[in-house]
This record gives sequence, structure tokens and C-alpha cells, in this order.
Amino acid sequence: MTTRPAYSCALAPTADVVDKAKSAERLGYQRVWLFDSPALYGDLWVALARIACQTERIGLAAGVAIPGLRHPMVTASAIGSVHDLAPGRLIVAFGTGSTGLNTLGRKAVTWDELALHLRQLRALLDGGVVEIDGQPCQMMQQPGFGPERPIDVPLWVAASGPKGHAVARALAVPGVVMTGMPTGNDRGGADSALLRFGTVVRPGEDHTSLRVIEAAGPGYASIVHATWQHTPTAVDALPAGERWRAAIEAERPEDERHLIVHQGHLTQLTDRDRDVVAAAGPAVLHAGWTGDAPSIAARFDEAGAAGLTEIVYVPAGPDIHGELEAFAAAADS
Repeated sequence: MTTRPAYSCALAPTADVVDKAKSAERLGYQRVWLFDSPALYGDLWVALARIACQTERIGLAAGVAIPGLRHPMVTASAIGSVHDLAPGRLIVAFGTGSTGLNTLGRKAVTWDELALHLRQLRALLDGGVVEIDGQPCQMMQQPGFGPERPIDVPLWVAASGPKGHAVARALAVPGVVMTGMPTGNDRGGADSALLRFGTVVRPGEDHTSLRVIEAAGPGYASIVHATWQHTPTAVDALPAGERWRAAIEAERPEDERHLIVHQGHLTQLTDRDRDVVAAAGPAVLHAGWTGDAPSIAARFDEAGAAGLTEIVYVPAGPDIHGELEAFAAAADS
């Protein structure tokens, strides 16, 4: 018998993130994942600590943390601090930082660099001595200054493509988070989460509805952002893509364009993104999990059949509480 995946949500670290997390807890979400893009949002670890202090049950997840932003000891200390506040509720997934590092004008870390970071971090959390940048390091907090080691917090991998899943297998991580449905070559395991954006379409709504555009549009726009990041001229093949690229190029010189491309990433639409979303027409409805409640429920069944254990919903637009409520109702139907 196929088991339906649990549902979680992914949020940006904002000033009101605690209120959103409380809504998710009340609605039965398994976990709240938080983005790690310092140029776009508030601090990941501050937000996790705030949620830990003001919720009771809901799981906490870094989704996903970026190795290239912090020394492993800094991350280990942050993990320990949140674990102290909410024992047994935290998991930390790590990715290569495609968006988070690109907004800084840097390339994503390599899979080898990510694997090294996780090995170093696991050793620190276990209380061991590990060489980092040529020097031995160890967590040295005395009682009362940090949690006792080992610190039993699961470390996951945001796996994409064969290399990502190969790293997950090599590290024997307890879970992976993905942005696409797993294939036969992807890593199996006890925990596999799928990140999905979109909105539950209400009766009478379609791709022209303002609410749908504002709620599903940021997900579609993130595809435009990623396309530009890989090859700027490739966006010209998208409806209004050439106009979108021209606006980017007119606003900033070439060496500064990474500072504006990802504005509103997965959260809200800029004016230029709203234009490209409107031009996409019905395609906006097919970019993520956008559809009526029965179609969302059917996708949960498909995800369970594919071996996924968790769906991580990314709500967007001006009414996050409403989006969370509608998605939970669809997931439970």
C-alpha cells in the first residue's frame, strides 16, 4: 500500500515568519523549511531560533543551507544553538547554493566541496577533531555554553542530477530534498522531499486571475531567473523573455545584473517579472503544482507512489496564510 507523503512548507526568513510558522503548525504541516539567501532575505539561523522559541511541535529545517557562506564551525554552532532550543525538531539540508551564491556574484560550490563540508560538519557535531583549512578544529563548548556532543541533528543533501544523488549515496545521508520527481537512478532512502511551488486554483479562476498570477507567478519567474543565470540569451525563447532581458540590461551594467535578476525569488513578483508571467499565459499553471484541490490531491498520490515521503510547498504572494490553508486542505482531501 502506497503511503501518502507528509506536507511541509518553505518560507523566506522575514520579520513575520513566526506568524506564518504558527499557521503552518496549526494546519498540520510537518516542517517549516527556511531559505538561505542572505542578499534576498533575513538570516536563516536567527529565523529558525525565533520559530523554535514560539512553536511547540512543528519540525524545523534549513532548506537549503549553503556551504560557501559560512565556516563549518559557524554552522555547527548555529545548529547546536537551535537544537538546544528545540531538541529533536531540526534537520539541515545542504545545497550548492545556485541562487544564494549567484546573488553575491559567485558560482555555486562544487559537489566535492559540498561533500567535504558535510563530512567536516558531521565530525564537529559528533564531537570529533577535524582539519579545516589546514588547522584542527573541535567544538569546545563547556556545559551551559552549548549542547553536549554528539549533537544528533540529521544532515540532508539537496540532490539534483546524477552527481548530487551520487554524493547523497556516498555520504549515506538520511534524507534528500529534490526539485523534480525522482527517477530510477535517484537515491532511495527513508526520507525524500520534493520542493513544489504553485497555488490551489479556486472555482472560476484561471491564468488571468490576479490572485493566481501573484501566487503562482513567483515560481514561474524563478524558472526565468535560473534560465538567465545559466545562459542570459536563453530567456529570449520564452514569451516576453527578450523584453525581460532588455529591462535587466537597461537597469544595470553587466557586472551588476546578478544583483537584480533574483529579486522576489519564489516570494513576490517585480514589475518586470509580472510582465513575463502575464505573457506566459496558461503555461503559468503548468510550472509547479498549480491546480484545483482534487488535482493537488492526485499529485500527492503520485508522489507517494514514486517513493517520496514529504512535499515541501512554497507559498507565494500577498496572502501566505491563505495559501497554506488551501494547500493543507487539498493535501488532506
